[in-house]
Amino acid sequence: MRTDTIDNNTTKSSAPLLANRYTRMVTKDGHSTFHMDGAQGKGLAYLRDAWGILMDMRWRWMMLVFSASFVLHWLVFAVLWYLLAEMNGDLELDHDAPPDNHTICVKYITSFTAAFSFSLETQLTIGYGTMFPSGDCPSAIALLAIQMVLGLMLEAFITGAFVAKIARPKNRAFSIRFTHSAVVAHTEGKPYLMFQVANTRPSPLTSVRVSAIVYQETDNGQLHQTSVDFHLDSITSEECPFFTFPLTYYHSITPSSPLAGLLQREAPCHFELVIFLSAMQEGTGETCQRRTSYLPSEIIMHHCFASMLARGTKGEYQIKMENFDKTIPEFPPAADSKNPKRTDQEIRINGQLTESFQICETGLTE
Repeated sequence: MRTDTIDNNTTKSSAPLLANRYTRMVTKDGHSTFHMDGAQGKGLAYLRDAWGILMDMRWRWMMLVFSASFVLHWLVFAVLWYLLAEMNGDLELDHDAPPDNHTICVKYITSFTAAFSFSLETQLTIGYGTMFPSGDCPSAIALLAIQMVLGLMLEAFITGAFVAKIARPKNRAFSIRFTHSAVVAHTEGKPYLMFQVANTRPSPLTSVRVSAIVYQETDNGQLHQTSVDFHLDSITSEECPFFTFPLTYYHSITPSSPLAGLLQREAPCHFELVIFLSAMQEGTGETCQRRTSYLPSEIIMHHCFASMLARGTKGEYQIKMENFDKTIPEFPPAADSKNPKRTDQEIRINGQLTESFQICETGLTE
């Protein structure tokens, strides 16, 4: 039993990191799947970057943290107000008829519930008028000032975090959509790897840049990274100045391309093509980034994307997003059809020339 366990563990550890069907470095929606194990000082690094953690936190957890921070703040000062009332001897007194030689620090704090209510009223500046601190009790005035200052700091931090989380450029990137699959098709007789990206919001993006990296595991267990260049049609600039309609990016699969050997192998080779798209928001000038990845099973050979461009009844352009992920088999290369072999023939009726025609490899032409 022990030997079998060791053999099983050895087999699992020797399996390629990227060979698992369900394992990918970057998900389709752009999230990394890496986990950092055994990192020292991880907790301290989190404390130093508390603001970044809040920005990356999901909304439900962020709401829970903020609600808990307020409740904890109220509870802490409720305990302090209760202790102040107990030390001053206000809990057993009749607050409507106190002794002449006794100064009540906070009127009508006779229980912890009343202390919590006063802490809540102080923090939220409600001021119902029943409970109030006495100006002749310096301890109450000092505690009131401390609670107000810390409360304002807490509210300012929470308000800033909410505004920053709502307005961060990452939210704009969710409207950028990649095709689920990439295709390899021939353009002018040359093979190209293509994918499409769409801006699903009517507001345009500017200064669009696309970069890509191929990740492949080597025999010694290391990840090999190779950059892949993509271009947009015949635009030589690295940036696309205007992004409002779907764009198709091309990579020429030449012999020097890092994808040439990976895609032309008979046996499928596992790799991962990660696409990074950065764009600038026209209204705010902030840069957002969207990511996706393609596995070999998501690259369709000898296919091309279906057309999405159409015209409406008034002549305006329309984008048919139902064809965004649709692929169709590409037509056979038409290199020979451009210069077909033609043979001149003559038709004679009763020995007289009536008409001539040409026979070509692609069909019959007059």
